[in-house]
Amino acid sequence: MPRQPSKVLRSSVDDARPASANYHANALARGLALLELIAAQRRPLTLSELSEGTSLPKSTLVRLLAVLTELSYLVRVDDRPSYRLGHKVQGLASAYLTTLDLSVVASPHLAPVAEQTGQTANLGMIDGDQVLHVCVAEPDRPLRFTTATGARDHLYCTGLGKLLLAQLEPARVSACLPAEPWRAFTDNTHTRLDSLRDDLRRIAERGYALDDNERSTGLRCVAVPIPVRGDEGESVAAVSVSGPAGEFGAAQQEQYVARLHGAAADLAADPDVEAALRLARRSLRTPARPA
Repeated sequence: MPRQPSKVLRSSVDDARPASANYHANALARGLALLELIAAQRRPLTLSELSEGTSLPKSTLVRLLAVLTELSYLVRVDDRPSYRLGHKVQGLASAYLTTLDLSVVASPHLAPVAEQTGQTANLGMIDGDQVLHVCVAEPDRPLRFTTATGARDHLYCTGLGKLLLAQLEPARVSACLPAEPWRAFTDNTHTRLDSLRDDLRRIAERGYALDDNERSTGLRCVAVPIPVRGDEGESVAAVSVSGPAGEFGAAQQEQYVARLHGAAADLAADPDVEAALRLARRSLRTPARPA
């Protein structure tokens, strides 16, 4: 016998409405503004400070504070009175973070890059001694670089990897690399830290990385940083385009880099992407500062 879907029990929101509630047309917007004001200050705010910060009449403000306190979105902490955020806000924040999928929120920014450049667009982050592909958008053409979200590759011979290494302090770079000499995939692959460091300095100076047939013969990649910073000031992620080496001449590289910088700025300005990047960062193995 087929399993019957379970029913979701619902009740009217009016069933749980606090007795102190006295709603009017923009009560919800005003209540959210109060929460945002207290969150921005990162400390309890007094009734007077809230009145000054919102320009609301005190009678209206007291009613809104009573509702938010009764619902546990705010907590009254003293008799002045002062208010801080309550545990219900944490529940909302946690639910927001758990529903964020970095590949989903980043995809609308990467798909146009792939479409406009005709190359595969990729967002990557450091995970230990590898670069993790967290979002991939491929162009609609038969001949293209193919990879997948969740794929991993070496840091020392890829555009994404070298760009992310160039963001680190020199003392942290070696913590992300295997023992020398490294595997040479082509005649262009760096196999020693000294030659890689020279490349990383050039990347830091010009603001983008180039994989010039280093990972695979016939493949080139350019990458730029996404301006979302970690604790040490480094970019936590990078974005790139990869494709046939013959389509990455000097003029084309310049065009790709300009398009990538635009996409990187858009990604950093998207609050969902920024939150998802920081959440993903906490779950990845990032290079520690040497003792």
